[in-house]
Amino acid sequence: MANLKVNRDVSYINRDFSQFREQLINFSQTYFPNTYTDFSDTSPGMMFMEQAAYVGDILSFYLDNQFQENFLQYARQSNNIYELAYMFGYKPKVTSTANAVLDVYQEIPAKLSGSVYSPDFSYALTIKENSQFTSPNGGSFISEDFLDFSVSSSLDPTEITISQVLGNNPQYYLLKKSLRITSANIKTTTFQFNNPQQFQTVNISDANIIGILDCTDTDGNTWYEVDHLGQEMVFDSIKNTNINDPNSNKDIPYLLRLKKVQRRFATRFTTPTNLQLQFGAGSPLDTTEEIIPNPNNVGIGLPFTKNKLTTAYSPTNFLFTNTYGISPSNTTLTVRYLTGGGVESNVDANTITTFENKLSNLKFLTSGLTNSTADYVYNSLTLTNPLAASGGGGGDTLEEIRQNTMMMIASQKRSVTQDDYLIRALSMPSNFGSVYKAHIETPKVRDNQVSTVETLNLFVLTQNSNGALDYANSTLKNNLRTYLSQYRVIGDSIEIRDAFIINICIDFEIVVLPEFNNNEVLLTTVNKLKDHFQTSKWQINQPILMKDLFIMLDKCKGVQTVKNITISNKAGTTSGYSAYAYDIEGATSSQVIYPSLDPSIFEVRYPNSDIRGQVVPL
Repeated sequence: MANLKVNRDVSYINRDFSQFREQLINFSQTYFPNTYTDFSDTSPGMMFMEQAAYVGDILSFYLDNQFQENFLQYARQSNNIYELAYMFGYKPKVTSTANAVLDVYQEIPAKLSGSVYSPDFSYALTIKENSQFTSPNGGSFISEDFLDFSVSSSLDPTEITISQVLGNNPQYYLLKKSLRITSANIKTTTFQFNNPQQFQTVNISDANIIGILDCTDTDGNTWYEVDHLGQEMVFDSIKNTNINDPNSNKDIPYLLRLKKVQRRFATRFTTPTNLQLQFGAGSPLDTTEEIIPNPNNVGIGLPFTKNKLTTAYSPTNFLFTNTYGISPSNTTLTVRYLTGGGVESNVDANTITTFENKLSNLKFLTSGLTNSTADYVYNSLTLTNPLAASGGGGGDTLEEIRQNTMMMIASQKRSVTQDDYLIRALSMPSNFGSVYKAHIETPKVRDNQVSTVETLNLFVLTQNSNGALDYANSTLKNNLRTYLSQYRVIGDSIEIRDAFIINICIDFEIVVLPEFNNNEVLLTTVNKLKDHFQTSKWQINQPILMKDLFIMLDKCKGVQTVKNITISNKAGTTSGYSAYAYDIEGATSSQVIYPSLDPSIFEVRYPNSDIRGQVVPL
C-alpha cells in the first residue's frame, strides 16, 4: 500500500521566540505524539526546539528590519535615510555656512587734470575671487566675487571720499567697496583615472564638507557639477564685458548663459563625512548627446526626418541620453572642495580683519607705477565686517532629512503652496547660508484693493555664534531671494522680512516633598524648562501654554505642587536681548500667552540666568 501524503498545518503568523517555541511544541505533539513526549525545559528535544525558535526569531527580526528600512518614514539607519533622500531628490546638508559682507578700503593718490583733481585709478587694487579672510577666533571666510576698485555700478558701487589733503588740494582719496564672503576653507584632493569605466565613483572623506568648488583634469578641462547625470545643460556665469556683450547693461556684473557640458558629475553624501562623486559612461568622441534639435534632421514627418512635434524639452535637460556624460580616462582630476560652517562661524561684527595670502590675491591693475606710492597704497588696504556673520549652523539631523524629503516630494521642485516656499527656504544650499526659522503668510489686503499678483511675506531668522536667534543679514536675504526665484510661480511676489524675537524670563515657585533634597529637585525642574524652551523646538507664531508648564513641572520627581509660574519680557540690546519689548500680560488669555500679530517667536536667550526657580513652603 502506497504511503499517503500527510498535509500538516503550518502557522505563518508566529513572529517572536515564544510564539515559535510554542508552535514547535504544538507541532510535535500533533504530528509526532508517540515519537517524542518529554517537553520539559531541560530535555534535549526542547533544546533543539528552542534553538530553532532562536534562529526563527532572528530571521524574523532582520526581515522586518529590512522591510522597514525601505520606507523613508520608518527607516532608522543613516545610510538608508541618505539613500532614500537622494532617490526622492533631496540633498541633505551636513553643515551650514555663515555669510557676511566685508567693507574693504584702500587709499589712492590724486591726479591733476587741468585744474581738476580726481582719483588716479591706475593705482586701483583688485582682489581675486576665493580669497581667504580670517577672524581672531580662527574663523575662515572666502570671497564669493572678484573685487575691482576701478569699477563702479549701481549693483557694485565704489564710494569715494577725500582722505588726505595737501594745502587746500586732495592728496589721497579713500575708496570703499563691499565684498560678500562665506565661511569656508578650501581643500584640494586628486584622483587618478586609467581605463574608462561606466559610472565611476570617487569619494572625499572629510568633516563638515560644504560642497565642490571646482574640478579640472590634467588637460585643463573643467568638469561641471550637475543635479543628475542626465542634465546636459548648466547655467554658466561669465564676466560682463564689452567683448562678451557690447550692448549689455554694465550694471549687471555677470551674464548668465546656458552651456552644454559632456564633462560632468553628480554628488551625494553617503554619510555625513563622505561625499561621493559619480561620473558618466560615455567617451569624448560620443555623439549621442544631442542638445537642441537640428532643423536639418528634425521635421514634420517627412521622409528621412525625425518627428519631434510631441517631444517636451527642458531648458536644463533637452534630451536624456544613453551616456549621461563622459567617463574620465587616463587623466588626473584635481578637485577643490569647501569645508567649514557650523554655529561657530557666526562671528561677531568687526572681527574679520585679516587678509590671508595677500601677496598672491591682491594685485594692481596696471604696471609701471611709482614704487613708493604703490607701496603706500598696497599697505593702505583695510577691511572689516560691519555686521556679524550669520547663517552658520549644523547639518540636517536624520529626522530633518526625513521631514524635508517628504516635503520635497510634495513640492516636486515647484513652489505653489506656502508650505512649498517654506521647504525651499529651509533647503537652500548651505554655501549660501542657513535659515533657522521661517514663516510665510499672505499680507492682509486693504479694502477695495485689487491685485493680480500673489504677494507672500517670508519671515526668517538665523542663529548667532552662541546658538541664539538672530536676524538675517542682507547677504543671506539676497541669496534666499535669488534661490527662491528659481522655483516661484510667475504670478507670485515674495518679500523677505525679519520675524520679531520676543525674549522672555521664567520665574517659578515649587513645593518639594519632605523626603527629597530641595536643590536636586530645583535643578531637575530648571533643566526641564531649559529643555522645553530650546529654540530648536519652537516655531514662529507658536504660543506658550501655561497649563502645559504647570503639568510638566508637577510631574518632576520630588515636586509636591507648583505654586506659581511667571513669564516676563526681557528687552534691550545693551543687555544682549532683542530690541522689541512685548506686553506679556496683555497677550495672555485663558492661560495662553499669544505671540504678536506680527510674526514673532518666544526665546529664552540666556537659560542659565533667565530661568529662575525657588523652593517655597506649602
